[in-house]
Amino acid sequence: MAKEKDKTKSFVLRIEPKTMEALERWAADEFRSTNGQLQWIINEALRKSGRLKES
Repeated sequence: MAKEKDKTKSFVLRIEPKTMEALERWAADEFRSTNGQLQWIINEALRKSGRLKES
């Protein structure tokens, strides 16, 4: 059985084409998928702002 923290939730995101292109380039530069890059960006922002509870 998967651990609770291993579960992910899907959602739709609308993003401007120029922003998406920049995100895809950034992800490729860091050898991540676009989805992985978005997850990293969001987690970093939450961690730096003190809003992410570490378990």
